[in-house]
Amino acid sequence: MLVRVGEFHAAAFSELEKKAGRLPWKEFIRPGVPVSVKASCRRSRLYHERGVAERVARAASSGSSGPPQLVCVRIERDLCTVDIDSSGEPLHRRGYRLEGAKAPLRETLASALLMACGWDRESPLLDPFCGSGTIPIEAALLAGGVQPGRSRRFAFMDWPGFDRKAWESLLLRDAPLPTPRIMASDRDAGAVRAAQANAERAGVADRIVFSCRAVSAVEPPPGPGWVLTNPPYGVRLKGKGDLRDLHAQFGRTLKRRCPEWHVAVLAAVRPELGFPVEPTAAALNGGLKVRLWAGVCPQNCMMPRP
Repeated sequence: MLVRVGEFHAAAFSELEKKAGRLPWKEFIRPGVPVSVKASCRRSRLYHERGVAERVARAASSGSSGPPQLVCVRIERDLCTVDIDSSGEPLHRRGYRLEGAKAPLRETLASALLMACGWDRESPLLDPFCGSGTIPIEAALLAGGVQPGRSRRFAFMDWPGFDRKAWESLLLRDAPLPTPRIMASDRDAGAVRAAQANAERAGVADRIVFSCRAVSAVEPPPGPGWVLTNPPYGVRLKGKGDLRDLHAQFGRTLKRRCPEWHVAVLAAVRPELGFPVEPTAAALNGGLKVRLWAGVCPQNCMMPRP
């Protein structure tokens, strides 16, 4: 998240350094704090990006201790815009996921999927391919009204004008409502342990039921609910046949154990679950184009639920 510090025209390094020195750096950078400048130049007389970064860094700070403050400079057609990074770590890093599993899902994407699938925050939610636990953890945070990134630090917290009392007042929340039943499982015991540790750091471990089991062994509660999950995309499987078999087995389990549940699956191709699913949202995950495929699982008359 960038905050605009200033904008001006500069056609020479002397002009750049002079005008950059006039910007209100003291509002953003404490004395002694170094800066790291990321510069880009297009169709301008100042085209040497390293030289631009050096001049702006010199104008902004002379510090050399502590973590640097990121400053972003863009020059296009001699118009220079200067922004300062207010977030620090990328916003998708909430601060709780220190332990990962294979192909972890970004926290922000997991939260977006929960909203896109239409989960009402009251009905049971099941993730049978939970991996490092991102979907169930985000579900527990969302249902509990916890602000995203509550447990992490942001770069603006080190700015001279940061008001800690005002910030802490924003984090106050009402007493948490009863959390719906949130279930997370995976056949990989290491992934389940990582998910539990992440949930502990997020403060929601007591609101999620974790278990190590195969998809075919899931035991959802009776009544309607939601299944939201991010199964393997087939990249690590031997072939397309294995992916079809996985989807087919998953579909049979859903019809047997989750009749009339809402089902949403993040996948690179339409999952063949044995009942209709339609694309609702598109995203990039790990560099792959994926979609959220959603539908309602029918009652399986041939295989009644035990």
